[in-house]
Amino acid sequence: MEQKPIPHVLIFPLPAQGHVNSMLKLAELLCLSENLHVTYLNTQHYHHRLLRYTDAQTRFACFPNFKFETISDGLPDEHSRTIENLKDMFDNLETVVKPSFRELLNRKSDTRPPVTCVIGDGLFTFVVDVAKEFQIPTVSFRTASACYLWSLFCYQNLVEAGELPFQDEDMDKMVACVPGMEAFLRRKDLPSFFRAKELDDPVLQVAVTATMNSTRASASILNTFEELEGPILSIMKDHFPKIYAIGPLHALLKSKRKNAVSTTSSNSLWEVDRSCLEWLDSQPVKSVVYVSFGSIVSMKIDEMFEFWHGLVDSGKRFLWVHRPNSVLHRDEKNPIPAKLLEGTKERGYIVGWSPQEEVLVHPAVGGFVTHSGWNSTLETMIAGVPMVCWPQLGDQQINSRFVSEVWNVGLDMKDTCERSMIEKLVIDLMDRKKDELSKSMDKISQLARKSISEGGSSYRNLDALIEVIKSMSLEV
Repeated sequence: MEQKPIPHVLIFPLPAQGHVNSMLKLAELLCLSENLHVTYLNTQHYHHRLLRYTDAQTRFACFPNFKFETISDGLPDEHSRTIENLKDMFDNLETVVKPSFRELLNRKSDTRPPVTCVIGDGLFTFVVDVAKEFQIPTVSFRTASACYLWSLFCYQNLVEAGELPFQDEDMDKMVACVPGMEAFLRRKDLPSFFRAKELDDPVLQVAVTATMNSTRASASILNTFEELEGPILSIMKDHFPKIYAIGPLHALLKSKRKNAVSTTSSNSLWEVDRSCLEWLDSQPVKSVVYVSFGSIVSMKIDEMFEFWHGLVDSGKRFLWVHRPNSVLHRDEKNPIPAKLLEGTKERGYIVGWSPQEEVLVHPAVGGFVTHSGWNSTLETMIAGVPMVCWPQLGDQQINSRFVSEVWNVGLDMKDTCERSMIEKLVIDLMDRKKDELSKSMDKISQLARKSISEGGSSYRNLDALIEVIKSMSLEV
């Protein structure tokens, strides 16, 4: 009797904090399923950082069918790998990463079964092609929101309607050719790449091409939940392969591993400063504004000072994450005004990197000033904390519009950075509009928690996805 192939999934994230984090959580979820082999492919640079700052090695050691693999991104160790140098990374995808990925899939192992499914980051346009060479089915994993992906998919609609490139500077002009968003979408809410002056802009083309390429996979995974983005997901289903909405991933993982002792583990690529939790312990309930702009966003020195002034002037307590090298052209000789130092000493706390999931659910935190990255948005929804959004790139612009206008769980500070506005919105968040925002956020939070509970939509979708992955082993 012929033996059935053993399902073996290879997971390949884009080398960036939000992508590595989400796909590691997916890897752990798959490892919790019996009879699945999982290989997690990371670039050498990010893998070294992962091992340095997290417990990932020991956390995954309990899964005998799991293995880490690494691949070179072709960049020197000292390369900053920031958003300002994004082109370097994408240039190397075709010349360095793609051939190495092909070689890896072709490699035979005496100890592990052949790969039967590749779950590739949706921004890797070459994964589908290389996997097809070996007749291996692929699943596209998109770490962004469904509303962002749908707006990218509608790129051609926007071009044909004369909406792109923008013909003038009116960023408040309504956009009418993204189905499902006609009533509230403005130019300024479109993905940041759509602000390019020319349609052949390389970053714009990478974003659009990757989205179209995702439709060639056998299935798509989205870190969202049906109760949140159902209207957009229903429109997308006729254009994308079968979509599995299995978010919020971090909460689904906690739901699935009920008996695991893993309350403080992280997938951070920076050193976490846990002293901020002790500081929060000494603050009154819902009195602190948490401020963090994620793993990629950088700010100018004058923007940093505007935020600092706004936070101090608001009179609110604040916990602020200053990621290493997150301020561009910072001059250490530039003196910090005594008012800011004194205000921070009285009511503030600043760290290089925080355990964000734990911070957001801390009883002392009452609001979040965020860049509107999708992981942060979902973590905030699970925590039930209203937001002030300061989006900068990618999906953040459209996320912040949905946060403020569709879900009514936050305030949008898009395209402005002025101390009096920051002061006003922080006070709105913590006082004037607190009850209204909290009421909406409580509803969203309950829906999010229900989706990842046993029998919930994301819980069921994950089980269905695992069955599809197992069936793919029969196709290879």
